[in-house]
Amino acid sequence: MLVMSQDAKKLMLADSQPTRSHKTKLRSTSIQCYLCLLLNSHFLTEAGIPVFIFSCVSAGLPKTEANWQHVASDLRRIEMLIQSIHIDATLYTESDVRPSCKITAMKCFLLELCVISEETDNMHIRDTVQNLIILANSSLSSNGTITESGCKECEELEEKNVKEFLRSFTHIVQMFINTS
Repeated sequence: MLVMSQDAKKLMLADSQPTRSHKTKLRSTSIQCYLCLLLNSHFLTEAGIPVFIFSCVSAGLPKTEANWQHVASDLRRIEMLIQSIHIDATLYTESDVRPSCKITAMKCFLLELCVISEETDNMHIRDTVQNLIILANSSLSSNGTITESGCKECEELEEKNVKEFLRSFTHIVQMFINTS
């Protein structure tokens, strides 16, 4: 039976502390934990080796992207909830999104979506907006640091009412759905 030394345990505990500077070591810590569990258990058989290999591979894979269908569903819910209240706000809206600028446009839409959340006291709208932002940002983060050139800044976009904003937002989400 394999027993970890005290130094190895301290190293694993130090590496697994949830700080931003240790984020890159998190996957190696996961692999170390899988290896330790495997070697300290009775899984070191012919059946346990594929489990170990799968665990190592899955530790190195990127997170699963959020489904843009869920973003669209949250957006429809916001549209329904907003019909019952009046939000007097104008929002920067990209009416004609070029496919080469869809990530930049989506980031602008997400920033402006926060305004809707701030303008209402309705907790259902706030919760749905927060969920939509989390889902969309997790999908966008999988694109890494893609830079799009020739795109308008958020402040250069036309200001439109909330209903027109949501209609344009739905259009850009459909662009992401069609390309995924």
